[in-house]
Amino acid sequence: MLVVKFGGTSVGKPERMKKIANLVTDMPGRKIVVLSALSGTTNALVKIGEALSAGQPMAAETEIAILEKHYLAFVKELYESSSYQAIGEEIVSRYFSLFRLLAAGKFDDRSYRELLAQGELISTELFYHHCQERKINARLLPALHFMSIDENQEPELGKISERLKPILETMSSANLLITQGYICRNHRNEIDNLKRGGSDYTASLIGAAIRAEEIQIWTDIDGMHNNDPRVVKKTIPIAELTFDEASELAYFGAKILHPSTIVPAQKYNVPVRLKNTMDEKAFGTLISEKGTSGQFKAIAAKDGITAVNIKSSRMLLAYGFLRRVFEVFEKHKTSIDMISTSEVAVSITIDDSQQLDSIVSDLKTFGNIEVDKNQTIICIVGNRLEEKEGVLKDVFQSLAQVPIRMVSYGGSRNNISLLVDTSQKEKVLTLLNEGLFGL
Repeated sequence: MLVVKFGGTSVGKPERMKKIANLVTDMPGRKIVVLSALSGTTNALVKIGEALSAGQPMAAETEIAILEKHYLAFVKELYESSSYQAIGEEIVSRYFSLFRLLAAGKFDDRSYRELLAQGELISTELFYHHCQERKINARLLPALHFMSIDENQEPELGKISERLKPILETMSSANLLITQGYICRNHRNEIDNLKRGGSDYTASLIGAAIRAEEIQIWTDIDGMHNNDPRVVKKTIPIAELTFDEASELAYFGAKILHPSTIVPAQKYNVPVRLKNTMDEKAFGTLISEKGTSGQFKAIAAKDGITAVNIKSSRMLLAYGFLRRVFEVFEKHKTSIDMISTSEVAVSITIDDSQQLDSIVSDLKTFGNIEVDKNQTIICIVGNRLEEKEGVLKDVFQSLAQVPIRMVSYGGSRNNISLLVDTSQKEKVLTLLNEGLFGL
């Protein structure tokens, strides 16, 4: 069985939703189709939720009315017959009545999460009835019946698999099963979500739970590129990546893939293929265990980084020092990206500066603290880069004219990470593109 996920831009227009139906019916075998909300919907729901949380019901109603108008126009174009257009209008009316009901009551965090879930519920129901109109053998597979997270907001893969398999058996006559990305239930059985980009994660969790033949993530570009096409003019798609390479790229800024997507797929060795809805004939990118050693594959950049430097003469030969430093970050629930040490100093980077003032206050007991904001991590990815001769020489020759704040190499066989000032980001990506890929 295939698991096939389509993002917001892939379902954002009626003609694209129709194209998705064509794509999945042409695929052999049974499929589980995971859909995101229509493009722009989640952002609109966030604005509605923020207005309601701020006690601004009129502003929320304005946003609701704008979104409702968009959906009614969408329905009019999606369905061919008047009877199915009426069904579509009823779906829109039902969901937007719920929005207004939520707006009229006490709006709390639970209401907010329930509101955010409606985008995926609407898109899947509209798509299901489009399939019905076209006589496609499809069933709705409600994600809220099987997708769950624990008290630490981690997906419960074992329980997801236990719930999902018997549901699939009851739907064995259907070739196409349609489910929602992003949404789930939490440990209190309340409606919750897997955070932004979570539809990719949903597809991977389902694929791992059923040991799928392949997980396909359909977006609006030709797979993963060797560099950021929004910044660098000349980039090329990558045909194949290992799970580890893809994980590094996703974590360090490659927007095409949710950072957590690879973990469940890799655990059960389920290949992940990235495809382009706008050009289905393009090969895309295949992510699997297979890889080529010692080759540069791609570059990604992660902005919003803060570097913290702790300088202390007491570090010299002091065992337990790093443990105490790490305990400060653990206390404030802030994860670390990079670390560099010397005999008298340690530099650490973080991508979440919400607790920065408290962290710096606690670290001052160790010595002098310096903070550099507006930093960017440049991640150069390949498989088993330590087997490539002159790997650091190639990198530093490319960046001979660029000041580099930190370097991390050796902690992973799959990446070299550089910390630079964000003002240097575009220059660094372009120079590496020329130096490492000749583009």
